[in-house]
Amino acid sequence: MGTTIYMVRHAESPFSIENERVRELSPKGRADAEAVTNIMLQQNIQAIVSSPYRRAIQTVEGLAKQLGLEIEIEEDLRERLLADSYYPMEDQDFMPTIERVFKEPSFAMPGGESNEASQKRSISALQQVMKRHKGKNIAVGTHGNIMTVMMNYFDSSYGLEFWKQTSKPDIYKLQFDNRDQLIEVRRLWELA
Repeated sequence: MGTTIYMVRHAESPFSIENERVRELSPKGRADAEAVTNIMLQQNIQAIVSSPYRRAIQTVEGLAKQLGLEIEIEEDLRERLLADSYYPMEDQDFMPTIERVFKEPSFAMPGGESNEASQKRSISALQQVMKRHKGKNIAVGTHGNIMTVMMNYFDSSYGLEFWKQTSKPDIYKLQFDNRDQLIEVRRLWELA
């Protein structure tokens, strides 16, 4: 029997590079997290894993409470750091930087992480999760960039254009066979 990963991208959260780990969901994000819970309750979830960032945890917290499951925190599922906080990045620099890291997988801004490096650490963590919960349905609280680079590891068609069309929140069901080969991807979050 194969394993199913539900990538749950966090709901809306006000951006703040200084508070990357602790920033919380906005009021809209909290309402959307309830909708995520309702969708995920239909998926027979048997384990919940999350990035250590508060907004990702908050997005899957309702599901964990409803199911009586603990949220397993995986440090290496954290979002990719584009640049260190000491490196001044203006709003107008954000999209060109994102485009460059996807176009040049080994490129990283000062103090930041390349697509290659972030994919290596996140896939290692995801593989450990899949090994621990082999054959189960697993919800993974995650982020847009790291979700995209993980999905890209299994299928190169998931790249910049895919990332651009994702939403906050978002849910992707990844079905793996018993050899951990990706066999199907389906989006479960429908935009209102």
